Amino acid sequence: MQQTITGKAYVLGDNVDTDQIIPAQYLTYDPAKADEYRMFGKFALNGVPAAQGGLPKGRVPFHDPGDEFTSPYKIIVGGKNFGCGSSREHAPWALLDFGIRCVISTSFADIFYNNCFKNGILPIKVSPEDLDKLFDDAERGANATLTIDLEAQEIRGPDGGVVKFEVDEHRKHCLLNGLDDIGLTMEKAPAIEAYEKKLGERAWA
Repeated sequence: MQQTITGKAYVLGDNVDTDQIIPAQYLTYDPAKADEYRMFGKFALNGVPAAQGGLPKGRVPFHDPGDEFTSPYKIIVGGKNFGCGSSREHAPWALLDFGIRCVISTSFADIFYNNCFKNGILPIKVSPEDLDKLFDDAERGANATLTIDLEAQEIRGPDGGVVKFEVDEHRKHCLLNGLDDIGLTMEKAPAIEAYEKKLGERAWA
C-alpha cells in the first residue's frame, strides 16, 4: 500500500455485509475462465441495496456501460458494523480488485477487519462525530476527495480538515512495506536458514 492515497470516497450505510460486498453467486467465479469479466472487482458491492448506498438492482456499482474496471473511487466511508455477515475473504478481494484501498467506519466485523489488513486494504475506525464529517466531505460531488496518509495517520478532507486515526504499528509496517504473512516470514529467511542449518548439524547421522 502507498503511504498516501487520494481519491473520491463512496458513501455506504450501516451493516453492509459480506454478501452485499460480493454476493454468494459469485464465490465460485473463476476470472481465468470468463470472457466478459476478469476480476472479482466487477461484482464488488453488487448486492448493496439502494437504501444503503447501492445502485438499482442489475447495475454494477460505479461502472458505466462499456467501462470495464475504471473507477474514481479508492475509499469507502461506511456506517457502523461494516463487513458483517459470513467470513468470506472474497469480500476484501473484491474491494481490492475494484480499486478500494481504504474503508472508514465506526466499527467493523472482526474477521472482515483482519482480512482487510491481510489483503492490503486499510480499515480505519473513527468516532461517530468524525464519521459525520467524512460523510459530508464524501458527498461534495466533484470535490468529494479525501487523502489518507498512513504514515502520519491522518485523513485529510477537501476543506483542509484533518481526522487522526489509530492503527497497530505492526500492521502499519506490513501495509507500508507491502508485506503479507508470507512476505513477513521471508523477512526472517536468514534467521530461519541459520536455524535449519544448526538443526541439521545436530541431527543423528
